[in-house]
Amino acid sequence: TMKFRFISDPGHGWLEVPFDLVDRAGVIGAVSGYSYHKGDLLYLEEDCDASRFLQALKKQGVNYEIEEVHQNPTPIRNYPRFRG
Repeated sequence: TMKFRFISDPGHGWLEVPFDLVDRAGVIGAVSGYSYHKGDLLYLEEDCDASRFLQALKKQGVNYEIEEVHQNPTPIRNYPRFRG
């Protein structure tokens, strides 16, 4: 079972996922500029990018768990935006 962190602040949330895993799930080309990155991690925005990634995992039969983390403020908003 894979484990991911869902990090949120009072305004929004992001799923923290290794870049290579998003690529292997086949959705890297669909990640929007509303997601962020730092090092080898992507922070997939909750509305479209994270759900698209999790749907791809489900289709592949991958089980996962999500730990929710609230940060106020979160440093994620200061990371570079993802540019496919």
